[in-house]
Amino acid sequence: MSIIVEDFHKIYDETVAVNGLSFEVPPGEILGLVGPNGAGKTTTMRALAGILEPSSGRLSIAGHDIKRDAVAAKSALAYVPDDPHLFENLTIWEHFQFIGSAYRLKDWSARAEALLVQFELVAKRDSPCSDLSRGMRQKVAICCGYLHEPKVIMLDEPLTGLDPRGIRTMQESIRRRAALGASVMVSSHLLSLVEDLCTSVLLMHRGRKLLQGSMTELQGGLSVDGRTESLEDLFFRLTETPDEPVPAGTSATEI
Repeated sequence: MSIIVEDFHKIYDETVAVNGLSFEVPPGEILGLVGPNGAGKTTTMRALAGILEPSSGRLSIAGHDIKRDAVAAKSALAYVPDDPHLFENLTIWEHFQFIGSAYRLKDWSARAEALLVQFELVAKRDSPCSDLSRGMRQKVAICCGYLHEPKVIMLDEPLTGLDPRGIRTMQESIRRRAALGASVMVSSHLLSLVEDLCTSVLLMHRGRKLLQGSMTELQGGLSVDGRTESLEDLFFRLTETPDEPVPAGTSATEI
């Protein structure tokens, strides 16, 4: 498995941000991580990226424990947060040069040129990032993440600021990375995107896993009052009810 999370807890003082979360994302899978604000999604991704230290539990990236073998784990990972910070005075190409040096990459320039073409950034390659729009900055961050050909890709709200063409390009790039064997995790409030793009879904609420299942199960096995539920229907039904959370491990067809 390229992403393994086992009994992950994260506690801030007396606040439990994540409580006993476990899941796996194998190579080739695109997992949609969804839930209301404060569900623990970003905390989980930041812990997997080695930015936050778990209170307890085991987190592994591409076979490397994030605590015991942090350098190897981070070398196999691309994590793009919802508001990526770029170097304002560096050009797009200088960002690629920095990434190539940081990861000690060889023959990276051809991949960088291809990414410029794919994400329609050729005309801006020598522009400082301070001159770029929000959508272009998002594209640069994604390109920097892809440059070292990571085995694991985690994207937090990857479509922020993108126009329709940029959205399509981003979706196609994610599918291609998964087809090449990467494990991909996408966190987004755009449930229609998750439903269209992802092969599986993990729904979190108040730091716990409410449901995890394949998109095929969700689209084919969920019905209420004789009508098939959309992911949005399921989201609101499970997160806006006072009932206890669905037990971990419950399949989509058992709800």
